[in-house]
Amino acid sequence: MGYAGGTTPKPDYGHIGDHTETVQVDYDPARISYTELLAVFWMSHVPTSRAWSQQYRNAVFCHDESQRRLALESKAALEKKLGKSVHTEIVPLQRFTWAEAYHQKYLLKSEHDLVRELQGIYPRPRDFDNSTAVARINGYAGGNGSREQLAREIDQLGLSEGGQKLLMRLVRP
Repeated sequence: MGYAGGTTPKPDYGHIGDHTETVQVDYDPARISYTELLAVFWMSHVPTSRAWSQQYRNAVFCHDESQRRLALESKAALEKKLGKSVHTEIVPLQRFTWAEAYHQKYLLKSEHDLVRELQGIYPRPRDFDNSTAVARINGYAGGNGSREQLAREIDQLGLSEGGQKLLMRLVRP
């Protein structure tokens, strides 16, 4: 989790200034396309609502012209499908700034036993924050994903048998 805005597309741990709370998604285009990610994004928020502040606006931050074009095309297709305006902004990413530590993996943090186990695997805070496995577990802790999905991938998350049982209890049936 972090803030978008500024002048460079590299993580920055300094002052955030005017910002929008956001997440940065690292993905493997051999496994999922940018177009597929956009489809998930459009389903994951209410794109027809107007932002009440820059901090909480809906936006796609594009890394290059190709991403911008695909985002604009998908926005136009959604507007046509819905028959109304989509207020989600499509803007170039200028800088991504990491949010403060207390924001990182926020949904997981109330699951102290899981956090303790994961910190044993990722003792450095930046490694913990950057871990794909921890991000997935955070998503499950927040009520995202199904038991079937978790069952397919739980052995790849690095958890002990006890950690796996704790995580399974968090996921809806």
